[in-house]
Amino acid sequence: MFDGSSDSPFGHLVCHCLLIETDAGLVLVDTGFGTRDVDHPSRRLSPFFLTLNNIQLRREETALAQVRALGFDPADVRHIILTHLDFDHAGGIEDFPNARVHVTSREKEVAEARDGGVFVGTRRYRPEQWDEASDWRLYPFGGGERWFGFDAVRDLEGLPPEILLVPLAGHTWGHSGVAIRDGDGWMLHAGDAYFYRGEVGAEEYSCTPALRGYQRLMEVDRAARLANQARLRRLSLDYAGEVRMFCAHDAVEFEILARQASPQTRV
Repeated sequence: MFDGSSDSPFGHLVCHCLLIETDAGLVLVDTGFGTRDVDHPSRRLSPFFLTLNNIQLRREETALAQVRALGFDPADVRHIILTHLDFDHAGGIEDFPNARVHVTSREKEVAEARDGGVFVGTRRYRPEQWDEASDWRLYPFGGGERWFGFDAVRDLEGLPPEILLVPLAGHTWGHSGVAIRDGDGWMLHAGDAYFYRGEVGAEEYSCTPALRGYQRLMEVDRAARLANQARLRRLSLDYAGEVRMFCAHDAVEFEILARQASPQTRV
C-alpha cells in the first residue's frame, strides 16, 4: 500500500541526501532531519506529520552523523543545496553553520509565508529548522539555461558548473531538482517531484495507492506536478544511459545507489 516492498505492517521511506566533494568544499544536497529534530521533535516538527508518517528519528542517521561516518569534518560542508524547504529536507541546515544555503527565491518566499497548501502550509514549513541560517543564495525560477529539455536551469554561486538547479514546481511552488555531472553522465536528485520508482523508468505509470494519495495531499499545483513528473519519466526513458535519476524517499532506489555508487562524487 505504501512503499511497494515491505513485508511488515509499516512501509519504509528514506530521506535521500547526497554528499559531494568539490574544490569549493563539501556540498550537501538536502539535509533530511537534523540533530535538533532528534532532540526536540515536538518543538521542531508538526504533530500531524510526526503521527501521519510515523517518523523515526535516529541521531546516527542524520546527515551530520553520516558525514562524520564517511571520515569528513562537518565543518568542511560549505554549501547546502535544497530541493525545497519541507521539514524532512531542511531539518539539518543548522547542523552545518559554515554552509551557504542555495534554494530558489520562490521556495524561500513561500516557506517564510508558510504558503504551502491550504491544509499543510503551516505544518510542512518549520522556520525553527533554518531561522539561524544567515548565508542564503536565492535563484529565480525564470530565465536560465536549458538542460535535456528543461528550462531555467541555474548555475550555483561559488560552485562548479557541474552542479545545476533544475526547477520542478508542483510539489511546492519553488521545488527544484539538483543535477550533478558524474564522469560522462549525470545524476539527478529529483527531490519530491516523484515518490515511487514506478513513476519513472517505464512507459506505464505505476505508484502505490498511499504514495499517490500523499503526493496529492502535499501538492500545491497538480497540473505542474504531473507535467513535470511526465517530463521526468520521458527523460528517464530517452536518456537512460546518460542520466541516473532518483527521488528523495524511495528506499529501493536508495539501496541500489548505495551499493553501486562510491561514497562521494568528485566534481
